[in-house]
Amino acid sequence: MIIEDNKYLNSSSWRDRRKPKVTKKEHAKDFFIHESSFMDDGVKIGKGTKIWHFSHILSHTQIGRNCSFGQNCVVGPNVSIGNGVKVQNNISIYEGVEIEDDVFLGPSMVFTNVINPRAFIVRKQEFKKTLLKKGSTIGANVTVVCGVTIGEYALIGSGAVVNKDVKPYALMVGVPARQIGWVGISGNTLEFIDGIATDSYEGKQYAIIDKQLKEI
Repeated sequence: MIIEDNKYLNSSSWRDRRKPKVTKKEHAKDFFIHESSFMDDGVKIGKGTKIWHFSHILSHTQIGRNCSFGQNCVVGPNVSIGNGVKVQNNISIYEGVEIEDDVFLGPSMVFTNVINPRAFIVRKQEFKKTLLKKGSTIGANVTVVCGVTIGEYALIGSGAVVNKDVKPYALMVGVPARQIGWVGISGNTLEFIDGIATDSYEGKQYAIIDKQLKEI
């Protein structure tokens, strides 16, 4: 039993207090949000998306179709997330972050949105944009310093600290993150023979042209 204002609430009443503002009837056919999670006003969530335990989607956030959010995630406000994005446990996606389709965010990775935060100075007008392009992968415990763009299908290894822009298809590791190779759309590391690399997963071929990886 829970006591509030000298009144007892039974377990059913307590669960009802924790449900999102949108009723199950209104969204049950389109997306799923666990009863322990919250969704603020002005949020748009696409069909097939699932939001699991103890998460909070803040106002005016847009989430695409067929996304998945693990437990203990905070998203927003004013964040845009594409389709098919997978967000693992313990991740906060702050205002200033934009995520395109098919991005993977590994457990406990970290975004920032201010370069020089102080507890006693309000810098909401200084949020820097961080852009994760289509198909990129961010490994577990990675830190992404605000103001960078991570290119299409880039792969950031676990524990890295990204403090500058990342090329499409780049394989990045370390602190600070440095490029050690290239990956294909599948995420497999590419090996070049006579300047050509073939992804064993799908047979696509790549070449480095003007210091950028290109599909040929």
